[in-house]
Amino acid sequence: MFTLAEAREQVIRSDELEDESDDGSMAASMDSEDEDAFLLGIDAVLDIEVDSSITLPPGVSPSKPLPGPWSSVDSPHTSAGGQANGSGTRSPGPSPAKRRVLKSPAKKCTAPSPPAGLERWFDNSEEDEQPRPLQFRPRRTPGVQLDFQTDYSASEIFQLFFSKEVIRTLCINTNKYAARRSEEGMKKQWKDVNADEMLHFLSIIIYMGLLKPSAVRDLWRKDRLHSHPFPASVMAGYRYGDIAAYLHMSDPDSDAKNDQLRGEPEYDGLFRLKPLQEQILSACRAYYQPHQNLSIDERMVATKARIGMKQYMKNKPTKWGYMLFVLADSSSGYTCNFSVYEGKARKPSGKGLSFDAVVSLLHVPSLGTGYTVYVDNFYTSSLLFHHLHRIGFGACGTIRETRIGFPKTTVNALPKDANRGDMRWIRDGSLLFVKWRDTRDVTVCSTVHKAYSGQSVQRRIRIKNGTWSTQQIPVPEPVKAYNKFMGGVDLSDALIKYYSVTQKTRRWYVKLFLHFVDIAVVNSFIIHKEMALARKQKPLSQKSFREVLCMELADVGQPQVSIPAEVPSETSSSSVPQDKELKPKGCFPVPVSEVSAENRMKATQGRRKCVQCKMKTAFMCRSCSTPLCIIVDRMCFTEWHDQKSA
Repeated sequence: MFTLAEAREQVIRSDELEDESDDGSMAASMDSEDEDAFLLGIDAVLDIEVDSSITLPPGVSPSKPLPGPWSSVDSPHTSAGGQANGSGTRSPGPSPAKRRVLKSPAKKCTAPSPPAGLERWFDNSEEDEQPRPLQFRPRRTPGVQLDFQTDYSASEIFQLFFSKEVIRTLCINTNKYAARRSEEGMKKQWKDVNADEMLHFLSIIIYMGLLKPSAVRDLWRKDRLHSHPFPASVMAGYRYGDIAAYLHMSDPDSDAKNDQLRGEPEYDGLFRLKPLQEQILSACRAYYQPHQNLSIDERMVATKARIGMKQYMKNKPTKWGYMLFVLADSSSGYTCNFSVYEGKARKPSGKGLSFDAVVSLLHVPSLGTGYTVYVDNFYTSSLLFHHLHRIGFGACGTIRETRIGFPKTTVNALPKDANRGDMRWIRDGSLLFVKWRDTRDVTVCSTVHKAYSGQSVQRRIRIKNGTWSTQQIPVPEPVKAYNKFMGGVDLSDALIKYYSVTQKTRRWYVKLFLHFVDIAVVNSFIIHKEMALARKQKPLSQKSFREVLCMELADVGQPQVSIPAEVPSETSSSSVPQDKELKPKGCFPVPVSEVSAENRMKATQGRRKCVQCKMKTAFMCRSCSTPLCIIVDRMCFTEWHDQKSA
């Protein structure tokens, strides 16, 4: 039997042991806990649950222990990730532990009075102060950073992103990877890929985004149902398959060294992407300066692969896939910056995944200051907005009322029976919080807007007699701006998905390679569009731009054959003398390839562009030395000679 004092001592000692056990297990479970938080759409740091019986002093973050005898066990501050189980659903990890607060019966935690501005909410009849406007100081003039006096073709713009250096890197690493596979016993004979072939390969990839075949091999079938002459005129089907099978972005030798570090802090899960990703990002930043309004959001690249990088987002159209954090221009949809989320942060700041994602995307020296960033409620927090305000960026976004830093006062708050269009606002220094009743309550936070400036929106409202009427209802200024400028990433996603080149792959990094091609094509189209409009020309549609791009990339490295304006007759004075044996022996189709070529290459080696249809052909005229097609659906040989003799 224990005395009352001994029993109390045992309870306290068991609590201390439990605390040590919790702390010791955190390192092993921190990814699982943050993954669970991320899958619920919350930030494990900024949305953490706190005991409501404790009143926190202003300026004291609930994520830090309270001074004195009131201390709490912090949840681990790492970024979130996810992994699927075999059944196709997210495997549940341990739920984030609630904070346990040790209370002392002798003392109470008293908090000072809140600032005067936070004592109550205000309505739209009460005037809000106008924030000091941002000084917009971009490093360069917003827009395309190219010479508008130069007429750039579609392929020239695209090759700003897939430059000679990028193509060279792809060729070198693809050839190295194929050589390594040969050493491991690969049965296929590999021929090194060169820069022209790599561009032809990209041409077919972009072409697939236009047709979206159910199977890649259908593009090279010759039956009536699957007759597509373009791919076969660019590259043989087996050659396309070989390049796709051994496509590689990083040095295979460096890959092996990185793989040996698996499980160590130095291991880089995105190492196979880094060479191409860094070069694409550099081009995205170099050739376009975004306008003042930016948006940040997630983008999903669909996949069914069983890999730890795969994420699940229930509110996205693509629910399973690789996730990217994207910074886009709100007006054009141009992708200015992006990062691939690998399931955990390499160097977490301890301020939350949402905070780190936004700050890293805006950490671009060529950007400048004075930009306004629009984000959704996963990113918005008083901590982030205060930080952006200090470094010269404005911010606006929807916010969760459970987020740390949101005003807790309920004095004059928006009532449950409020009418549509009613609003309440409260200001905390540079931060403005607004609640507005639409079909549901909308809560936003902003550092650049006034609460209400007399703006209104049109809504259909049901009146008492059961009929509907169209009415103008007041709308807060930050809500109006948010609806206008938040869609930059969504616009970029839409432009990509119209003709996306993504396809099924066996290797995860090839899936992201295809997405990088999508980013490059869409950014190229936006550059083309803005340059055409600046010169008061009609820009191509995105489909037409992609079609032209396919043709131009397919023609890279091919000899340009021009039809002479006048074909000399056999009896003209400039013709070959009759006594020579060099006189043409009549027009007749002959193969272009040499007799000495390998059997498997005779049908494709040395092919030239047909002067009639511009497709690749393996035949030419014996007399005219002119490349011309001679197949069932393209009798260019006959058509061209008929036109010449007419």
